[in-house]
Amino acid sequence: MTTTTLAVLVPLLPFLAAAGGLLLGRTSPGFTRPLAVLPTLAATVLAVLVAVRQGGGRPINASTQLTPTGSVPVDLALYLDGFAVLVAVLVGVVASCVQIYSTAYLRDDPRYPSYAALVSLFTSAMLLVVYSGDLMVLLVGWEIMGICSYFLVGHYWETPEARAASLKAFLVTKLGDVPFLFGLFALAVDAGTFRITGILGAVATGAIDHPTLVALLLLAGVAGKSAQFPLHTWLPDAMAGPTPVSALIHAATMVAAGVYFVARLLPVFAASAAALTVLAVMAAITMVGSALAALAQDDIKRVLAYSTISQLGYMSGALAVGDRGAAVFHLLSHGAFKALLFLAAGVIIHAAGTNSLAAMSRMSGLAKRIPDAYWTMTIALLALVAIPPFAGFFSKEAVLVAAERTALGELGQSAPAPAAVGWAVLVSGLLTALLTAAYAARLWLLAFRGRGAEAPDHGRQPAAMTAVLWVLAVPSLAFGLTAGFIGDWLDGRPLQPTLTTAVLGTGVALVGGLVTYATWRHTTALAARVPIGAVAAHPEAEPAVSEAEAISSHEPVYGDIAAAPDPADPGRLLLGPLHRSAAAGFHLDAVYRTLFVRPVTAGAELVRFLDREVVDTYVRGAGTGTTWLGWLVRRAQTGNVQTYLSALLAGSVVLAIAVVLVAAGV
Repeated sequence: MTTTTLAVLVPLLPFLAAAGGLLLGRTSPGFTRPLAVLPTLAATVLAVLVAVRQGGGRPINASTQLTPTGSVPVDLALYLDGFAVLVAVLVGVVASCVQIYSTAYLRDDPRYPSYAALVSLFTSAMLLVVYSGDLMVLLVGWEIMGICSYFLVGHYWETPEARAASLKAFLVTKLGDVPFLFGLFALAVDAGTFRITGILGAVATGAIDHPTLVALLLLAGVAGKSAQFPLHTWLPDAMAGPTPVSALIHAATMVAAGVYFVARLLPVFAASAAALTVLAVMAAITMVGSALAALAQDDIKRVLAYSTISQLGYMSGALAVGDRGAAVFHLLSHGAFKALLFLAAGVIIHAAGTNSLAAMSRMSGLAKRIPDAYWTMTIALLALVAIPPFAGFFSKEAVLVAAERTALGELGQSAPAPAAVGWAVLVSGLLTALLTAAYAARLWLLAFRGRGAEAPDHGRQPAAMTAVLWVLAVPSLAFGLTAGFIGDWLDGRPLQPTLTTAVLGTGVALVGGLVTYATWRHTTALAARVPIGAVAAHPEAEPAVSEAEAISSHEPVYGDIAAAPDPADPGRLLLGPLHRSAAAGFHLDAVYRTLFVRPVTAGAELVRFLDREVVDTYVRGAGTGTTWLGWLVRRAQTGNVQTYLSALLAGSVVLAIAVVLVAAGV
């Protein structure tokens, strides 16, 4: 079987699984779990075979023209380079783990068949984006992911948090997709094709007339999809969905699509220094601001959500300095340990009966209850903090090295971005490394070193959940060691850390962790003064039910979905007066409500008033006038022929007199 045929089957198998799951879910529920797991596993195996055959060599192109458009053609095309084949393997591995995990996490959920089918469709859409060689076909997968996220984030639709989060995720990402669509059309018009190879060729020959405009329009869509400032506010709220969905969105689909798109078309963005500068500023604000927000969150999944936004800022920063190899390397590494973090968080929420770190900090023995989640989450957090030799160390250092080379001018005239861009990414990256260690240490201490009553005993976690954690722990620990071998797949640039960035990055991470630990030792004595608890789940409930109850009970207990009035929280002392703003995401939602939601709502109210009081008044008046005219005409209809003749004669006389007067000039 040819490599092209294998590549076609990779997105096709999950799509067929989704169709089969939707058709057979109600009538033959016994097929639901095999249809969810087996095709995704098969697609993963095929993706690995495609990666091995491609081998980091010349890209593989294959295409067939769809219905002629009469102008710019649209081709059903594949473009398999090193970036595409490696990202496809990541998508397959994470999606397979999520499907296996979900079989236990939602074991008795009546909506599991539709959930599993949507996860398969989500996976297929992302694989289509990854393998597509035509931007219009890529756009299909891009938009399918948007609608899948709407349904999956809103899976717990009984809770108002899930309903609001799904709608917000859909609308915010669509807000970015509108300029993104215009950018795609403008790019295709300039290049004369939607094919990625044709577009890259047009960029090389300078055929793109307005590179800055095109790049900025495309960045709007990337900011929405990859949750970058200022369109990142939907991602923390999306934690109202099931934990496996969160793992899929954060690790391998949706948010990874924007970063991958920029990496695939990086020459388009590199053609404009202004666009790279905007991308660098966006990345710097995103990574630092989100790390600060993560330090203030009480919901364990919201901490991880802001962590994802921050880590995506690293990837955008690497792209801003023109190193897509470092960006995709961190994308692959981050996908492994972030999926592990979310799936382990699902186990923790089930075991603790709450998603609140404040409540967990008042439980003892949680680590002993769930040893698999404890050890694997520890590995994932060390990878997140970038402690050597864990995966995050190598991939994050690759980003810092790329920024350092641009800042110091080591690339000379070949540098795609000015030195100021490199300095912005390097400084913000080091500051974010400090903050990352702080919020990761805070999460670990509050979740696993609590003091108080014994954690509830929910029994042994299902093997389908714990086995997946150990599978993902392997790349979280060892993937970074491949830095010296996968360079051929990632443009051939060196990915190994340098001494300067390694010392600086590891040093600031250690400082952040140690300062947080010292602060926790100081504040933990205050825990006994304020007994806080929001444990609403039942020990016998399945994990998904426990999570839904934990989400719905958080705000009524604490008054805020993001924070808790916990004096023993080390994040409060570390952030000081900044804590309240950081917990609220620096009030960006309030700003958007003031600038956009309220004016639109006021405009809608005005339109409704005009429609009701003005337009409807004229409509009702027209009806009333017609009614009165009909009444008058009806009164004239007496049925007496003599009356009709008399009226006719009188009218004729009046007309004759009028004619005579007009003729006489009166």
